[in-house]
Amino acid sequence: MRASYACDPKTARGRLIAEEESAFRSCFQRDRDRIIHASSFRRLKHKTQVFVEHEGDFYRTRLTHSIEVAQVARTIAGALNLNTDLTEAVALAHDLGHTPFGHTGEDALHALMAPYGGFDHNAQTLRIVTRLECHYAEFDGLNLTWDTLEGIAKHNGPVQDPIPYALAEYNARHDLELHTHASAEAQVAALSDDVAYNNHDLHDGLRAGLFTESQIGDLPIIGAAYAEVDRLYPTTDAYRRRHEALRRVFGVMVADLIDTSAARLADSGCRSAQEIRELGRPVIAFSDGMWTDLKEIRTFLFTNMYRAPSVMEQRAKVTKVVEALFPIYMADLSLLPERWHGEAQGSGDDTTRARLVADYIAGMTDRFALQQHAQFTGTDILHDGS
Repeated sequence: MRASYACDPKTARGRLIAEEESAFRSCFQRDRDRIIHASSFRRLKHKTQVFVEHEGDFYRTRLTHSIEVAQVARTIAGALNLNTDLTEAVALAHDLGHTPFGHTGEDALHALMAPYGGFDHNAQTLRIVTRLECHYAEFDGLNLTWDTLEGIAKHNGPVQDPIPYALAEYNARHDLELHTHASAEAQVAALSDDVAYNNHDLHDGLRAGLFTESQIGDLPIIGAAYAEVDRLYPTTDAYRRRHEALRRVFGVMVADLIDTSAARLADSGCRSAQEIRELGRPVIAFSDGMWTDLKEIRTFLFTNMYRAPSVMEQRAKVTKVVEALFPIYMADLSLLPERWHGEAQGSGDDTTRARLVADYIAGMTDRFALQQHAQFTGTDILHDGS
């Protein structure tokens, strides 16, 4: 039985364009399914988290990451008696707006778009699901419910000024109440993202040889997890040992999030989803101790993984890819695919033109961005030593 403060599909705020609802699926299930079938969701397969797409088949991509986040989020939402379908929809959609090459590509595109309102991947996700997905005859985007759109826009908390360009543009015609917190379901999706990437970045960093088990052994949570595995399975091989330890780290994070959030929800006194939104503070959270531990782990990963020399070398190269592609398309919109030409017509305004180019580049996979760069410049930037 769902809690009174859970989002109920029967009282959802509806869609911008009215539709006859499905006889077999709730509105939130339908939102989730539309996200899964979106072109932008499929392209996440070839967009990376930390490593460039070609570097190995074992590293996480945005697609595998999104699936892992959705699994964690659904588990936590179920334990808290929230709406698991809405939680899953927000979790699956949360990274749709990411550029090729992860945050490196986003940083490069944001700098290029600074004269035109900047670029933000969360706002770009909303732009994708409300405009850029063009499969339906009666509307642009996916025509998701207000509740799902709100979760996408605000899952990290109320949106403060200056509001990202793409988000402000949509909010002007469909008020998502950006000044309030999102539903408890969306808050679960946000922190499930933290659980997933803390865990899988440890996996991927170890596999890439950026650090070793001995280096992470003194980190909070992790050392205790390895010690427990060594006690229970003293003869297991190194690969199984790693997996058993990190799955325990995963479990500790999830259990802490459930226990802390359950207490905060009970203490809130909220009896409806709207009261959760208007409470003025998040109801889904880690304990203070866990949050301190996670910050220490993130500091380690920042130094030893995200800023590792080999990763920084690749970051510099792929930044050049985005920096080269943007002015090429700005100078000649005919280089965009034919189906984009209709929108390109009459786009003499520089901001409109730049936003169109940013939409196109942001939608690229790592592989396609590298191919386009090679085609226009005649260089293989990852392998020519430049």
